[in-house]
Amino acid sequence: MASKSVTVLVAGSWGTALACVLADNGHRVTMWTRNEAQAREINEEKRNSKYLSDNRLPEGISATTDMPSALAGADAVLFVPPSSAMREIAKAAAPHIKRDALVIHATKGFESESLKRMSDVLAEELGRPADEIVVLSGPSHAEEVIIRHPTTVVVASTSIACAEAAQDLFMNDAYFRVYTNPDLIGVELAGALKNIIALGAGVSDGLGFGDNAKAALITRGLAEIARLGAAMGANALTFAGLAGVGDLIGTATSRHSRNWRAGSLLGQGLGLEEVLQRIGMVVEGVRTTQATKKLAARYQVEMPITSELYKVLFDGKTTTEAIGALMGRVRTHEIERPAFELDR
Repeated sequence: MASKSVTVLVAGSWGTALACVLADNGHRVTMWTRNEAQAREINEEKRNSKYLSDNRLPEGISATTDMPSALAGADAVLFVPPSSAMREIAKAAAPHIKRDALVIHATKGFESESLKRMSDVLAEELGRPADEIVVLSGPSHAEEVIIRHPTTVVVASTSIACAEAAQDLFMNDAYFRVYTNPDLIGVELAGALKNIIALGAGVSDGLGFGDNAKAALITRGLAEIARLGAAMGANALTFAGLAGVGDLIGTATSRHSRNWRAGSLLGQGLGLEEVLQRIGMVVEGVRTTQATKKLAARYQVEMPITSELYKVLFDGKTTTEAIGALMGRVRTHEIERPAFELDR
């Protein structure tokens, strides 16, 4: 594939790791950051030490704090801010993005107030149809991508042409494999909601429970994700794929995961404010739990794990009380009742 000019907004851990993939693929990558010292470190030392320690970045990456120059002539723009900053950054970027530029995002979360998915926020602020937006998701810790460990992700768009263009940008034969998926809604939901279940898995580990408890929590968590996804129009098969069960396993079982680490600290008895101070970076699962509680009410979907985590995070409920509430729920079926009735 011919070399492209790609702009990455912003220079966090995941944005930097994806910038490295793009540079390894021969593309010219410009990263935008608000932080002058961070831009200088990337340009002069080829490092982003706050997020990715002393790992060296490829020569094909440069950084700037000037957004218009970062976006000038870009063939593709990759948005990777925290979900809370997506609208602000998209609004600032919009006047400087070429109309034919490919737009991709790799942010896993919702807009807190509107409950909108990131593709909808981008479509509104950039003034383009939602079917031109691509989302990149899947089991992919930045700490492993930066050292070129084999990683497989999915890019989703309702436009197959846009999805395949993103696939061509990122895929290589060495360590980064990319699949396409037409289910934009499902991939975005799966990427956001798995952070809630990762928090819960961390709580389970922080309380000292074993593999039985965590396996059950992950499995029932996936059922919650799929239940809300179905209500919102997603394809059920997406939740059995890379963006669903793949990302859920990776996030709910790894010490690389900020959400798992935050949950573990909660399980050890720390309060939310102290947990967030210790993590020192955005823990998307916290905001996502707030948004998902509202979405579950809007779509009338039962999500007991999400509900109990919300009470731990924001209502002062202890983690042991939340576990007791989950274990003591009224008996129910693993498979929904209509499936049993079909067998009669």
